[in-house]
Amino acid sequence: MSFFSDLGLAQPILKALEATGYDTPTPIQQQAIPPLLEGRDLCGIAQTGTGKTAAFALPSLHHFATKPKARQQYSCRMLVLSPTRELAAQIAESFKTYGKFLGLKTECVFGGMPIFSQKKKLAAGVDILVATPGRLIDLIEQRAVTLKDVEIFVLDEADQMMDLGFIHALKRIDQLLPKQRQTLFFSATMPKAIAELGNRFLNNPVRVSVAPAATTAERVEQFVTFVEQREKQTLLTLKLQTEEIDRALVFTRTKHGADRVVRGLAGAGIKAAAIHGNKSQGQRTAALQSFRDGQIKILVATDIAARGIDVPGVSHVFNFELPNVPEQYVHRIGRTARAGREGVAMSFVAGDERGYMKDIERLTGVRAMTLGLPEGFREAVANHNRPAQQARGGRGGGQPGGGRTNYAGKKLGGNNGGTGLNGETRQRTFAPQGGWQPNAGPRDGSKGTGERPRTDHAGCDRRPTADRAHAARGDGRGRDPGAPARNYGPKKTGAGGFRGPVKRAG
Repeated sequence: MSFFSDLGLAQPILKALEATGYDTPTPIQQQAIPPLLEGRDLCGIAQTGTGKTAAFALPSLHHFATKPKARQQYSCRMLVLSPTRELAAQIAESFKTYGKFLGLKTECVFGGMPIFSQKKKLAAGVDILVATPGRLIDLIEQRAVTLKDVEIFVLDEADQMMDLGFIHALKRIDQLLPKQRQTLFFSATMPKAIAELGNRFLNNPVRVSVAPAATTAERVEQFVTFVEQREKQTLLTLKLQTEEIDRALVFTRTKHGADRVVRGLAGAGIKAAAIHGNKSQGQRTAALQSFRDGQIKILVATDIAARGIDVPGVSHVFNFELPNVPEQYVHRIGRTARAGREGVAMSFVAGDERGYMKDIERLTGVRAMTLGLPEGFREAVANHNRPAQQARGGRGGGQPGGGRTNYAGKKLGGNNGGTGLNGETRQRTFAPQGGWQPNAGPRDGSKGTGERPRTDHAGCDRRPTADRAHAARGDGRGRDPGAPARNYGPKKTGAGGFRGPVKRAG
């Protein structure tokens, strides 16, 4: 067993590691740190949660400790690119933790935050800049930062960069970087497209892999339950109520789907929060912090927003909907079983998702264990659907004396029954489209004649077209010869002309 002290790191770094309680490097750290201390380029294949952030942060900090240099305006000595805001913030925090005795300046920039304040922080120059590609391009275009002095460049989560469509931004950034630099390239998977991207950035790299590409964490127990899409909410609620859960991540494919899941859990009395691209950065940060602090135990996320969620103690990952890209499954379940702990991954698979599950099993080489529906599931589904039926009237809602109830169980009355202001029973009648009711009298309160009213319940004239026309002209041929004229605008004449302006009735 080796220790960080055996790797030749500078003393201030070892002191910071001791303060955090870290003494033993992970496999990727053992393999990556020595060649990086020599200044070599590196291509690392590592799943999330393997300690790759420290694998590139520690040797880079050693470089700054042994080769100090004054900061240049609008410049940085190290650039780290991250696909998501949360991951960028996490990486920047790691640099500050490991380098707290070095006096370095680390800044993190990403979208969703005021760019003016970020430009102000970069004006005097920084040692380490962690950024998302889009915001970095914005700052470059506004001449707020230059890459000409970059000595170390890190591209993290390269496969996710490709998935998010950052390829053009990456190529542009590559053209702005100095040719003489050290480049570190990390990805959880290494398909052909990612390998080609790596070749663009790397120069004779050392290759490090802590696990075969696309394998899943060994300590994650993987289960699958086949269920109809409309019944997934009930299944998730039951699981969260019956499983022993420390913290759980729930994954959906869409932003709106994440919000629906949170609302459904709230209706069952389960506190949860959603994190996705439609949330403001303040909302995302607050939700993630509440999850870290344990104020909420359930965090519902989309794949993009979940990248960078490195929260200890996540015991369960629920795939409420399977990803249509099998590599995303690897990233999802990697959020549990971190730091030597065990974890559980449960996938809810509808009929149209079975193909996705086969692709995942083909990629990972692991067949998830099938779990049947839990006891009491059908009763729970029936209870979940019953309030909705009652809110719509339900069966027998139109019967006299029948009735509806709201979600609190309060009786609302049926279609034909109800209660007046003083508690008396009243008969409610619904008129057909024409507004005619057999027992209805005139609106003025006089005795009814039994003749069908000429207006509907909205007050619209329901007389035949000819009667309405004659009444409007007041020519005596309509049923209301004395009715005031109704003019609806200019009257068209032949050949597309107009008879002239027509004065509208008051």
